[in-house]
Amino acid sequence: MALCSRKIIGYAYGTSMTAELAARAVKNACLHVRDTKGIILHSDLGSQYTSQIFEKYLTSKGVLHSFSRKGNPYDNVCIESFHSILKKEEIYLHTYQDSTQVRRAIFEYIESWYNRKRIHSAIGYMTPQQKEDVELKKAA
Repeated sequence: MALCSRKIIGYAYGTSMTAELAARAVKNACLHVRDTKGIILHSDLGSQYTSQIFEKYLTSKGVLHSFSRKGNPYDNVCIESFHSILKKEEIYLHTYQDSTQVRRAIFEYIESWYNRKRIHSAIGYMTPQQKEDVELKKAA
């Protein structure tokens, strides 16, 4: 999640949370960023985020890693809120036949609904895409 716009820019799918899966999500996020040097990526202290694989990838992109304090879930509140919303607005409302159907549903939720149509009070009642567009205009 890009905190300025609340836009979900990097995610990956898998059956277990591994360092490789976490690195793939960051790789996908890097596709949406012109220059990754100096970007701060915040995560909790999960083993996938503290692994050498994950750290090596961040270092190769010049991304700085920030960690939540042990036992403090409030440090990661924005992404935890997104996960809660994703579950309430998509996952718990449907029964999926297989992992392909789940992936498609999550992709459509993020790309078609959350980023482009769902407004957020934290960003002035805009959608994440609208907020990103405003920020890009300011930077130009």
